[in-house]
Amino acid sequence: MSENHAENLADPIDLDARRARRDDSPRVPEESAGALVPLSAGEVESMDTAYEIALDGDTDDDPATGKVLVPVDSPSLPVSVQLGERLPIVPVHLRPKALPATMRRAGGRAGHVTAFHAVRSPWYATKFAWFAGRGLSRLIGKQLRWWWVPNSVQLEQKAADAGELKEWEKIHRQLKATRMWRGGVLALQNLGLAIGVPVLWNAAPAAGLVAVGAAAVAGLAHYGRPAGQTLVGTAVVAPRFRKLNSDIVLRAYYAAGLGKPDRADQEVRFGSAMSRDARNTGSQVVVDLPYGKGWSDVAGAREKIASGLDVHTNQVFLTPDKTSSRRHTLFVADRDPLAVAVGRSDLLDCKPRSIWDPVKLGKDERDALVTLSLMWNSLLVGAQPRKGKTFFARLVALHAAADPYVKLIVADGKNSPDWLAFKKVAHRTVFGTHPNPNDNNPIENLQAILDEVLAHIDRVNSILTKLPVTMCPDGKLTRELARDPRYPDLRVLVMVMEEFQVYFETEDQAVNKEIAAKLSRIQAVGPSAGVVIESSSQKPSGVGAGDVGRLFNRYRDNHSVRFALKCGNRLVSEAVLGGDAYAEGFDASALPVGDEYRGVGYLYGVTDNTPTVRSFLADAADADKILTAARKRREQLGTLTGEAAGEELERASRDVLADLLAVMGPDGKAHWDTLAGRLGNQMPEQYEGTTPDAISAQARALGVQSVNVKRDGVVRKGVSADDLRAAMARRDKTG
Repeated sequence: MSENHAENLADPIDLDARRARRDDSPRVPEESAGALVPLSAGEVESMDTAYEIALDGDTDDDPATGKVLVPVDSPSLPVSVQLGERLPIVPVHLRPKALPATMRRAGGRAGHVTAFHAVRSPWYATKFAWFAGRGLSRLIGKQLRWWWVPNSVQLEQKAADAGELKEWEKIHRQLKATRMWRGGVLALQNLGLAIGVPVLWNAAPAAGLVAVGAAAVAGLAHYGRPAGQTLVGTAVVAPRFRKLNSDIVLRAYYAAGLGKPDRADQEVRFGSAMSRDARNTGSQVVVDLPYGKGWSDVAGAREKIASGLDVHTNQVFLTPDKTSSRRHTLFVADRDPLAVAVGRSDLLDCKPRSIWDPVKLGKDERDALVTLSLMWNSLLVGAQPRKGKTFFARLVALHAAADPYVKLIVADGKNSPDWLAFKKVAHRTVFGTHPNPNDNNPIENLQAILDEVLAHIDRVNSILTKLPVTMCPDGKLTRELARDPRYPDLRVLVMVMEEFQVYFETEDQAVNKEIAAKLSRIQAVGPSAGVVIESSSQKPSGVGAGDVGRLFNRYRDNHSVRFALKCGNRLVSEAVLGGDAYAEGFDASALPVGDEYRGVGYLYGVTDNTPTVRSFLADAADADKILTAARKRREQLGTLTGEAAGEELERASRDVLADLLAVMGPDGKAHWDTLAGRLGNQMPEQYEGTTPDAISAQARALGVQSVNVKRDGVVRKGVSADDLRAAMARRDKTG
């Protein structure tokens, strides 16, 4: 360190003066940022308190010795901000848009306080009477002690013990005179009360007597109450929270290793003034990291930042900035916002909704409403068991059910009671993977449903291509077309796949491949035809092998929007949110644990921001109420279809042998992969995405041999036309 620098540090620094003239020279040397400097006692006394409540035991700051850390302020801020941010003329909470909410909150608070104290008023009256009696006794006792002058007895005794007769007589005469004078004062007081009280009692109005009596009782009760005890209870407990300033934030970032205060090129700076957020739930500031530090550095240091701020990790939220990789917004909530329930869903009003309008999912960490537009999107929900996955998926499905023009398909792989109520409105339902009381043949029913959905997509696309541009401007389904009675096929179709992974790992590998191929095709071509997919899983990875595993991963990864609640580990979180989300600092395995955190998760892919959502609640009873109203509305409009309307599911029966013979054409023999490709091209409604193994398995199940076939110099497994005809003849003969 240079001598000049040492001399500057030795001189006392007026921090308030430095803040008032940050652009003037000489400045506090940048090298002194974070250094200990001597201050006068007055300067130490006049510094702002860092916390609302003193909670720190900092070892670096020592006001007793006149040494404190120099606050580091950003010299790049505008002068107007440095000298003090201008407060709005009309506070945010009193502006026209916010005034109704402010009035509701104030009215609710006042009503709660009034009701709280009204219920306890009899107890308050008892306490006041008791404390007032104690206060009167204390007052009388204090007056008697004042008249008696109790300390004088010790003086008389001391003079008597010393044998000083004259001193004792002098003290005794003064004591008698004092008692005589004080006794007269008390006598006049009592005489005044004896005369004045009856006169006032007869002359003063009743209201005045009540007011004076109440004031006297209140005063005596306050005087007679035990130390530390209040006369009335507290209806609303004020929260205890940190009051942040720039020094505390800088201390936290430097403690987290995100900069070095003793190096000018490694200082942490601010891109905005420290302020409260619009909802007054916490403090926020834009932070600029040193050059070379970026979002990944600060995202990985969130827990350390929380430790430096001396708050819980759940209270610290970081949001990347679009303008720079080293800039982000730090928000510190007054209390853990994720533990605050947001209440029940507004769907309980049982009013109709539109699939074209966003779903109200819940609120984020800043208490802002979070919504999701379902149209043109597919949603993947993943979590550990009993973390709120099914509740969240059902909330989204209830919004779709509340639109009477939506066809709803529910496939519940775990066959739980959570989805049974959807039979009231669902076009198709599947429960489980094996025959059960809710579904006599779930796998075949699912296969038939997938065929129906693929046929629906083909019909919709065929209709849309024939419509004029004025009705279908972008070649896609519109809100008007989806409700046009002339086009009953142009309905939005929502598929809910609960625990969808079980349909990729049934006991029949050929069935697995068929289901996987059709689901992948529906997801690829369905959105443009108004098919919305919502999938949920507690096992979003490691399912299937070969083609099934590949199709499973493709189906999972092609969801455009992801919602991850508490996951078991980072790998599961990545499977739900994707690897990019983890690189951006979002790890669902790090979400808090506890009953109060159920329904909390990351919503990824809707916007550039990834909010932490506290989802609205709709339990089984709520769902039944909403679905009952939804069915009644569909009945009134005549939009009830499928199983909910009593229609039986009929699976289109295909003659696999005849189809193979048809696509084989003049060839006497063909490879299975050649036949699978021809079936997919010529009969896509039934065989789109089918595999050679699936076709081979179906043919062999009907008695057709798989033989070696040599075509174009290549020998592979296939089938001969003669074997197909022989199998068809045996079937026709034996039935």
